[in-house]
Amino acid sequence: MTETTSVLLQERVEDILILTLNRIEKHNALSSELNHRIGTAVQNAEADGIRCIIITGAGPKAFCAGGDMLEMSGINKEADDLPPPRERLDGAVAISKTPLPVIAAVNGYCYGGGVRLAICCDIRLASDTSSYRFPGAEYGLVVGAATLPRLVGAAKAKEWILTTRRIDAQEARDEGLVNQLFAPDELMPAAMDMARQIAANSPIAVRLSKEVIDLATLDGDAMKLENDSNRKLRGSDEQRKRFNAATTRVTGKKPQD
Repeated sequence: MTETTSVLLQERVEDILILTLNRIEKHNALSSELNHRIGTAVQNAEADGIRCIIITGAGPKAFCAGGDMLEMSGINKEADDLPPPRERLDGAVAISKTPLPVIAAVNGYCYGGGVRLAICCDIRLASDTSSYRFPGAEYGLVVGAATLPRLVGAAKAKEWILTTRRIDAQEARDEGLVNQLFAPDELMPAAMDMARQIAANSPIAVRLSKEVIDLATLDGDAMKLENDSNRKLRGSDEQRKRFNAATTRVTGKKPQD
């Protein structure tokens, strides 16, 4: 069964839910609508009897290019049918909180908010053509600082986040950001195979195992500090100038100061 919206594809195969970010022309950038739809789909999956979730990007080039810069800079408007900001769901937060195992099938470049989304998944399988970048410091924000160190260690996390440099698939695999690499046409079959292995096991044992591992490795205080830091940084003169300059460079459109 496949359910389609303009920005998110949902397909159920057996007890597995496949979520596909579907903004190919925007390199699957996270608009407010897409982010909320991801959060809603993940939140609803448990009640629907889903045992494992796969999240990937539409098209051959991008998993997710990050936040929608044109929307974030005010050039483009948000979708009209969204709930008020306080009532919206954040895709990455929903993924990090769900008791269901979530596999990211990273099929292309994965930057900013996209790599934050992938890090919140339990397992990351990736195309050998994928690439990664944490551009937050360039834009005046903090991205991934609370969660990346548990995967790659503090020193490598600082290198990637503070330099904002591009990371290729092999380096991401070598350092532990992704679990396994596959040829592009083998990625989704591999993700489905792993999801079926997980779904075949005891649901309660899988959930409790995930809960114990998360408790042992996730620092809630660090995640709160990252969120609080971004609330302080967002909208400051420096952050606005940096983000607007990046928006102009990437999109060719100049936001109003």
